[in-house]
Amino acid sequence: MTFLYDKITYIFDPLHHLWEHEKMHRKISFGLVLFFLVSIIGIELNRRNLLPASFLSIVPKNHFFAVQAAFTVVLILEVISLVFTIPCSFSRSVGKQFEILALILMRNAFKELSYFPEPITFIGNEQAVLNILYDGFGALLIFALLGYYYSVQARAIDEKMQPTDLYIFVAAKKGISLVLLSLFIFMGINSGIATLAGIPHPDFFHEFYTLLILTDILVVLISQCFQPSFYAIFRNSGFALSTLIIRLALAAPPLYNALLGLAAALLAILLTRISQSLFLKKK
Repeated sequence: MTFLYDKITYIFDPLHHLWEHEKMHRKISFGLVLFFLVSIIGIELNRRNLLPASFLSIVPKNHFFAVQAAFTVVLILEVISLVFTIPCSFSRSVGKQFEILALILMRNAFKELSYFPEPITFIGNEQAVLNILYDGFGALLIFALLGYYYSVQARAIDEKMQPTDLYIFVAAKKGISLVLLSLFIFMGINSGIATLAGIPHPDFFHEFYTLLILTDILVVLISQCFQPSFYAIFRNSGFALSTLIIRLALAAPPLYNALLGLAAALLAILLTRISQSLFLKKK
């Protein structure tokens, strides 16, 4: 079994290092700017009927689709970062999921713009404006709570593990991350092909988030092998519950999605503060 753990670590660590490298972040940022500009140019060319006939049904004619597309790429990058944080502490992984929820709400707000005519008018789009406000302020509040959540986590105390157990536990989570990364790429490619072919399909982000919930529960069960105490089991299960509420938020309509996201963030914060207090008393 040690050979398997070593092999997983050998594959995962270089990929993680490559993804988190500063040069990679710069290249991705430059590519994102270029993608946004190309999207705007393509949409403008389509509005002027200057694109080949094969692109007319693929390229939209509303400039705000470029904003939605850019935020979709940002979301893809954040999800990949989330997959790489799974081998970290459970609380860090949950925090990353809150980051993604805030980005999804912000993306939903910009997505509403794609339904507006050009130039933008308020009359006839009152509900879309309300949805933008719900999603925008919901993302802001989650962003604020996330900052407090991270400050609380900085003072949190975890139960210690033996070095050998810790290596095995982290290697197991790295293996899960590699599987999730492969599934995410596969689902993304299928979604892209369906979009280009004009085939209706659900948002694959939501489907992948369902996999993340199942993954969180799997990690909780694996952690029980190394941290069997009631404190650790309850704490990790509570974090898994907060991610479940996040998944419900993604499936909810505007306003309710923000409220559910805030409830999930408050649950994670209270769980951290209470478990920290109880752990100190136990000591």
